[in-house]
Amino acid sequence: MAVLKDILYGVALEHVVGSTDVEVTAVHFDSRKVAEGSLFVAIKGTVSDGHLFIKTAIDKGAKVIVCDTLPNAFEDSIIYVKVADAGKALGIMAANFYQQPSKKIKLVGITGTNGKTTVATLLYKLFRELGFKVGLISTVENQINDKIIPSTHTTPDPIALNILLNDMVILGCDYCFMEVSSHAIAQHRIEGLTFTGGIFTNITHDHLDFHLTFDNYIKAKKAFFDGLNKSAFALTNTDDKNGMVMLQNTAAHKKTYGLKTLADFKAKIIENQFSGLHLDIDNQEVYFKLVGSFNASNLLAVYGAALLLDQDKTKVLTILSKLNGAEGRFDYIISPNGIIGIVDYAHTPDAIENVLSTVDNIRSKTETVITIIGCGGDRDKTKRPLMAQTACDWSDKVILTSDNPRTENPEQIIKEMQVGVSPVNQKKVLSITDRKEAIRTACHLAKPGDIILIAGKGHEKYQEVNGVRTHFDDKEILADCFIQLGSN
Repeated sequence: MAVLKDILYGVALEHVVGSTDVEVTAVHFDSRKVAEGSLFVAIKGTVSDGHLFIKTAIDKGAKVIVCDTLPNAFEDSIIYVKVADAGKALGIMAANFYQQPSKKIKLVGITGTNGKTTVATLLYKLFRELGFKVGLISTVENQINDKIIPSTHTTPDPIALNILLNDMVILGCDYCFMEVSSHAIAQHRIEGLTFTGGIFTNITHDHLDFHLTFDNYIKAKKAFFDGLNKSAFALTNTDDKNGMVMLQNTAAHKKTYGLKTLADFKAKIIENQFSGLHLDIDNQEVYFKLVGSFNASNLLAVYGAALLLDQDKTKVLTILSKLNGAEGRFDYIISPNGIIGIVDYAHTPDAIENVLSTVDNIRSKTETVITIIGCGGDRDKTKRPLMAQTACDWSDKVILTSDNPRTENPEQIIKEMQVGVSPVNQKKVLSITDRKEAIRTACHLAKPGDIILIAGKGHEKYQEVNGVRTHFDDKEILADCFIQLGSN
């Protein structure tokens, strides 16, 4: 419970009807959750307009309505607040209602197309091992110390986010490491939060269904760094051509990391094998369990952030050398007869190339690389042919299959992917709509020593078809196929 005038602190107000000296029991933007004494925020979303549900909210007991557009008629005893932007106002009000939890914890945000989950998860694991109480907000799962909370979005809505952060504060967390998606930035989900630091991993072709242009996508990522204050740090990847763009207008303390370029935190790959990475980090040779140059970059980001958070270099490297990455990120198992199966969340052309180029660097070139790949429905269609093209460029055999088709026809999605398959690559491509059958086929095609990559879903334990989610786990199916092969 909080007083309305305190909840509205920092919000760009345009008009208020009624007194702000009233107590509010909760803040909601979903009218279905409204109860007696609530404040309801009417937001114009991509699917529906919250202004259409103002009467419903009032009928359910809302006493305060916050909106972009005031209704034509006012109801007695209801307080109306017109704001410049209800989306921005929601974030600020949620932070105020929960008494600014992000100011009571060291909150570090990680943004970029690829690597967010790995960096956030490694930081969470590292700081837990360093002896701190830590929170994690990620695509895979949210955690408060050892308590796991299921994740529904990469970055939750402002109310859920502040509730999570407040729970972390109550449970004594020192740090929270949080993935910050471009959608969350553009939709003001992180409005009102105070970050101790921000990390940029990279930016490649993705989410153009939402952002429409690559320039808009870059601006969304950059807006996160523009919003950091001068006491925060901004750590960027100089190997990415847009890495320094992120720092152009930030007031934060600017720091860089890179494998190929001059940077504050520098590393060199000495060896890259399925057994792990051997790196030289700031003139210290260290072995890591993670695989691939992209993970070398992720490890370097974690190392740099840890040092910027005043941790001891030797302790950080010692712990990092023992850690595994996030679930579904270059997650591999080996069959009894020596087939290597890799499950990875890679769902952009660049991520596919990162994984397959890593495989190519490690392989002896005598084995066959089989890639199983699909594209999600109701998402960026422009990357579909590029995904297929990239898979073909780096693989000996490719099976185009279904991912999460959602409301789209999976066979139509595959046809749109096939546009990227050049005539010279046609012979190496199969199309099998049933994802489980595609995995089984790859396992039967593979010989001992061959490598199977199952891309796109990674940690996900479901497949969504026509709005219905059913259990589906790539790694589970792969393991079952390997067991069957071993028994034959």
